Amino acid sequence: MSIKRLALACLLTFSIVFVDNNKAHAQEVGVSFSFFFPKNGYFSIPISPFSIRGVGVNLNRYIAIETGFSVYRFSGLSVTDVPFETKEPIIGPTITFMAPLELVLQFGNSSQQFRIKGGVFGFYNLTHQILYGNLDRALRDLEGWEVLNSEFTYDNNPGWGYEAGVEYILYINDQFGITLGANYFIGGATLNLKGTYVGGSNGTLEPTKDVFYEGSRLDFTGWEISLGVLFGG
Repeated sequence: MSIKRLALACLLTFSIVFVDNNKAHAQEVGVSFSFFFPKNGYFSIPISPFSIRGVGVNLNRYIAIETGFSVYRFSGLSVTDVPFETKEPIIGPTITFMAPLELVLQFGNSSQQFRIKGGVFGFYNLTHQILYGNLDRALRDLEGWEVLNSEFTYDNNPGWGYEAGVEYILYINDQFGITLGANYFIGGATLNLKGTYVGGSNGTLEPTKDVFYEGSRLDFTGWEISLGVLFGG
């Protein structure tokens, strides 16, 4: 097992155990509607209520460690490190499990709080497929052909990256608060797209091309906007 896969497995395991372990000294538990706007992708739909965030421990009054998880349905995600250019997504739709591990700086009082977050995250696509319409158009532009059809396979690898964001909390009472947050994610997962395509122009069929885009990556970059509630304190 590679170091990246081992680190991701540890992160996902830690997140799940930390959320489920009733002996953990959780500062708060947050349930939210989280919307993701991926770079060169399609707007995501949150799978409510599967976004539990803000589970953690306070190291002191101003510093905390938080984790959690979210489940997204992405209509489309982009691909990087390929020889063609496109601003359209290539992979989708997907069901994606994502778990962050964050260091949090928190400032405020009993009625409101402002938090600055940063850390790493891991993700895994439970299901996904290729958007062949967008892929074929990108390859057609690359080759300068009028028509093109392709067939590709890929590796469904876990991915990881870095994230940072802010969160504002308005406490209604000691056990309940309303949250509004924004996070920016920069990450990806290795796809290794491999396949063939055939096409041509002016009625002329060109020879079939076999390609292997080794190192091509699924791009998990974009903004997450969350609106939710916190329980406990």
